[in-house]
Amino acid sequence: MASRLEINFIRLLSRCESIASEKRGEAEWRLEKYVGALEEMLVALRKSQSKPTAEVLTDYSRKVDFLKGLLEAEKLSSPTEKALANQFLAPGRTPTIANERMPATKTVHIQTKARCTGEMRDELLGKVPSGKGTSETDLRNRRGVPLDERQSAAELDAVLQHHHNLQEKLAEDMLNLARNLKNNTMAAQNIIKQDNQTLSQSMRQADLNFEKLKTESERLEQHTKKSVNWLLWMMLILVSFTFISMILFIRIFPRLR
Repeated sequence: MASRLEINFIRLLSRCESIASEKRGEAEWRLEKYVGALEEMLVALRKSQSKPTAEVLTDYSRKVDFLKGLLEAEKLSSPTEKALANQFLAPGRTPTIANERMPATKTVHIQTKARCTGEMRDELLGKVPSGKGTSETDLRNRRGVPLDERQSAAELDAVLQHHHNLQEKLAEDMLNLARNLKNNTMAAQNIIKQDNQTLSQSMRQADLNFEKLKTESERLEQHTKKSVNWLLWMMLILVSFTFISMILFIRIFPRLR
């Protein structure tokens, strides 16, 4: 069960995501204050005894960092800088609330990238946002070069499409690299497993050979002892027989005078 602190954190996070998805004016201050409060609650949540799992905390941290990065990117003056800063933002991976099909931070990321792309296109075409007004001379100059504007827009679209294709190719290459790394790791694991089995069999066979060698050594030692005993008795018998024979020979054949 989620703690009271985590429930309040999720509610405030969902509110921040909802505000971030809306078009905000320069006088909007709530999101920055709410994100600051989210940081404090996240620190308290990490220190809490009933804190969620490490994976959930990591996703919470990603979402808070995304909102902070979004606020910092909006403070930049150039649309190009904003677009570049948004490229490095990492939205959350899981929905904050149950009824979300896609994580809200991911939706906000897509909207922000589209808004920055539109601002870059307007800056390239020399368009001024509504509410600032334009002079008649500027309007006449812009009407005089519609072909250049169309060419610039086409070039911008081509550049954006090129970057998009590069990102897709990079993601595909990284996926293939991860797949190859996984296959190589599994193959190495199988080889190591087979080597371990072969080594275990060799060790068992060496133990069996050692036992057999020990048994044969004991049998050979016993056989050697038996052979030495028989040889000793035969020598003793032979010496005794020779001695008795000499005594008899001396008795039967006395010394000649």
